[in-house]
Amino acid sequence: MKKIIPFIVLDILKNKTVLLYTLLLAAFAWSAFALEDNSSKGLLTLLNIVLLTVPMVSILFATIYIYNSAEFIELLLSQPIQRKTIWTSLFVGLSLSLVAGFLVGVGIPILLFAPPDVGLMMLAVGCLISAVFTAIAFLGAILTRDKAKGIGISILLWLYFAVLFDGLVLFLTFQFSEYPIEKGMVAISALSPIDMARILMLLHLDVSAMMGYTGAVFKDFFGTIFGLFLSFGVLLLWITGPFLLSLSRFKHKDL
Repeated sequence: MKKIIPFIVLDILKNKTVLLYTLLLAAFAWSAFALEDNSSKGLLTLLNIVLLTVPMVSILFATIYIYNSAEFIELLLSQPIQRKTIWTSLFVGLSLSLVAGFLVGVGIPILLFAPPDVGLMMLAVGCLISAVFTAIAFLGAILTRDKAKGIGISILLWLYFAVLFDGLVLFLTFQFSEYPIEKGMVAISALSPIDMARILMLLHLDVSAMMGYTGAVFKDFFGTIFGLFLSFGVLLLWITGPFLLSLSRFKHKDL
């Protein structure tokens, strides 16, 4: 594993797509802070960009990379290396590369302009989101050998978490508006890593008051130390769950 991971990371860092991804994030980040008159507005602008761009690039790039590395994976399988080691090395290598691109592109302006606690929270959330959607990409790619279907699955999953999930939550909110469902919304938010990341950032930006009573419920829960650890634990589950499912499928798949 120690030899495979550096090879994958170096291979990905040479990829022009990752370089372009890093440059675009840097351009978005510097522009967000330059155009706004205070750091909080800049962080809100950057948050909306990050929560759409980072998941999309992570899931699409990871999916395409896995399909393009089919011959490399088959070569590794012909060696006396366990399948678990190969699949884990691919995941760690891809995750580290995408996290590095995110940190280089967004990290410098955030550390310069944002308050330390909020800035570090955004960097941590962005790193976890990168790993989450890399894990989801692994699960989607292992479900089918067809590259077009695999990419289609990845796009649909990204659309669901980025757009459709919020629509479903809004629909439930309107349908059950007469009932006290605010506490139930806390549990529902855990079903989407993007929503979980958004809530964590909004609470640390002190804009939860704009969310009304629901925002107060979220602040009472996620604003505590227990809620903070639990929310990060949920994001970690979103990484380990899809990855372990894909690993189980990879171990028994006839390549």
